[in-house]
Amino acid sequence: MLYVVHAYDGTDEAALDRRMAIRPTHLDGVRKLKEMGQFVLGGALLSPEGQMIGSMMLLDFENEEQIQDWLSWEPYVQGKVWEKIDIKPFRQAQV
Repeated sequence: MLYVVHAYDGTDEAALDRRMAIRPTHLDGVRKLKEMGQFVLGGALLSPEGQMIGSMMLLDFENEEQIQDWLSWEPYVQGKVWEKIDIKPFRQAQV
């Protein structure tokens, strides 16, 4: 099943620095998801000024247990980059 993830960074002064420090490890994790066929697409959410303020990902997991497993090792979660995470099932329109 597809899931859309909207994850928003903290808004404190050190938020962008945390993101940038952990970003290489986060991208390694995304590559791992891609190798397993679970990463569909994703990227950074931007402020009107073009600054990274969060992430959007479309992921393919079999169940909620796999989501929780991913969250348990996701570097942006472990490094407290993401402050708010919203995950919803997603159905792609067939047009």
